[in-house]
Amino acid sequence: MIPRLFGRFWDSGPAVLAVCMLFWAGSVVTGRAAAEQIPPALFTAARWAGALALALPFAWRHVRADAAALLGRWWLPVALGLLGVVTYNSLVYRGLHDTTAVNALLLQSATPVLILVAAFVLFGERPGWRQVGGILVSAMGVGVIAAEGSLEVLRHLRFNPGDALVLAAVASYALYSALLRLRPAVHPLSLLVASMAAGMVVLVPLAGAEAAGGARMVVTGLSVACLGYAMVFPAFLAYLLYNRGVELTGATRAGQYLHLMPAFGLGLAVLALGERLHPFHAAGMALIGAGLWLAEPRRG
Repeated sequence: MIPRLFGRFWDSGPAVLAVCMLFWAGSVVTGRAAAEQIPPALFTAARWAGALALALPFAWRHVRADAAALLGRWWLPVALGLLGVVTYNSLVYRGLHDTTAVNALLLQSATPVLILVAAFVLFGERPGWRQVGGILVSAMGVGVIAAEGSLEVLRHLRFNPGDALVLAAVASYALYSALLRLRPAVHPLSLLVASMAAGMVVLVPLAGAEAAGGARMVVTGLSVACLGYAMVFPAFLAYLLYNRGVELTGATRAGQYLHLMPAFGLGLAVLALGERLHPFHAAGMALIGAGLWLAEPRRG
């Protein structure tokens, strides 16, 4: 029963992408919570070292079987590691030192548009009207949540230098998403582990340079819990799910699911922080859901 349910989940693009976005929304919240206790380069390196250690026992036999295919296109795992593991995570965690989790979640909503641009520039891919319309409708939903249903609130929304770093991270992830279409015919775990290993080659020296400058982790229950969550859910499991989602749906449709991150972040804030839901939250989430429905291809 359980293997059959997992098989249905693994073969459903919307399901794997929705769970992925839930894990990533939690990553932004925990990253902001631990921003003052864990230096950004150390957080990124430790997160991926832990994820790599978790993945290797499951992936090793697949890596051995896929070694020739991975070496034949060695530049792709290297590029994916630099874009999705090093650049994206380093910039997001550094940006969270100077901005709020809300701002970071909202800026993620630029990713679907940037994926459209990257796919067009790299591969000449032209989106259909349903995809463009779905992205616009979902983006309106994010805007409603950001504005709390008021244009006056939206007018006074302020951005800062940390937001610029998060936006640069989003652009990096858009390139990562577009390049996934070039993945060789290998097991998902093989590609994930190869990308992680390529990223760690850069992350370890960055964390060492940060430590040499005097930055240290403050070991508390909060910092340990946030780091543990980051290793298991947004690093190992979410990246595996996102790569699978892109494989099933394509980068453009997969990227649109990033609009779920603000909605999930809101839900986590309600559950963990006791914040209240308001009518504008429901309206924003309805628009996000409508946009995702609109972008789904119609089957006969």
